[in-house]
Amino acid sequence: MPMQAAFCPGSGRLELREVPAPRPAAGEVVLRVRACGICGSDLHWFTGGSRPPSVCPGHEIAGEVVACGAAVAGVAVGERVTAEPMATCGACRWCRAGMPQLCRTLQVAGMHRPGGLAELVALPAAMLYPLPAELDWAVAALSEPTAVAVHATRLAGVGAGQRVLILGAGAIGLLAVVAARAAGAADVWITARHPHQAAAARRLGATRVFATTADADDERRALARDHDVDAVLETVGGVAETLADAVHCVRPGGTVILLGVFTAPPSLPATTLLMKEVRLIGSMMYDRSGPRADFATAIDLLVAHRDAIAPLVTHRVALAGVQQAFETAADKRSGAIKVAVLP
Repeated sequence: MPMQAAFCPGSGRLELREVPAPRPAAGEVVLRVRACGICGSDLHWFTGGSRPPSVCPGHEIAGEVVACGAAVAGVAVGERVTAEPMATCGACRWCRAGMPQLCRTLQVAGMHRPGGLAELVALPAAMLYPLPAELDWAVAALSEPTAVAVHATRLAGVGAGQRVLILGAGAIGLLAVVAARAAGAADVWITARHPHQAAAARRLGATRVFATTADADDERRALARDHDVDAVLETVGGVAETLADAVHCVRPGGTVILLGVFTAPPSLPATTLLMKEVRLIGSMMYDRSGPRADFATAIDLLVAHRDAIAPLVTHRVALAGVQQAFETAADKRSGAIKVAVLP
């Protein structure tokens, strides 16, 4: 039985193709995709910053179970779910420790195996999480970027009374505001390039918003010198100088979390890093090594803050309009924060 799925034949172009519908292998389920968000990492390849995937893209997935393969337990047809979009060996030291994102056989949906910009997608049943009925499909698909923010906040050790600076107000940066405040941060500062991002940051609980201008950068660095910033979350990546900025802004002994996907080697002030004893930590996706899985915490945050978070989904586009969806997501002048494709 055929279905429609999106593919990227080259930078700046998406097209729909008719492909065979997936069948669930042992341990897998097939989801009818109800919503799939467009991530900043997707925009890197769409705009030519990296090589497009050869498979159907999309890893921010929410949908309904329509088929279960052999050896699947605890998942029922008709169930509303979201998923950690990865397949791993399940047996290595990292998988056994609850850190499947570090598995050497890791395959990410939408990058190495077919993703969610399609009518149907096959995913490992072990990676599924049930969704409460009160979450709209497009908001539910924010579980994935919210889990990224939760994981980064946990790695940073954010706790009660701390001050956190977030560089970048894309979807992950904005969701990190929610995660940091939920972890107990008293002050959450964030940089925002566009007015609609700044407004969203304030609505979500940011205590200070800096425009990304030279004057605002000077003000932020001066404030950081006078007021200890315990952790900086870098979410920009690309070709920005934000990693160096993070090291300069964090307090001595503080933590910098690297979330942004850099498309060119970033500059790093190694002497400052050394003299301040800054801890620089890469944050890769999410895991289950904490008291609760990052995804489970993310879903709880979406439920608790759904009225404030829902407006982050600024555009909803049918699968037939996937080209338009990516063009909108890539142009922040459109007011886009999160563009959701609804197959």
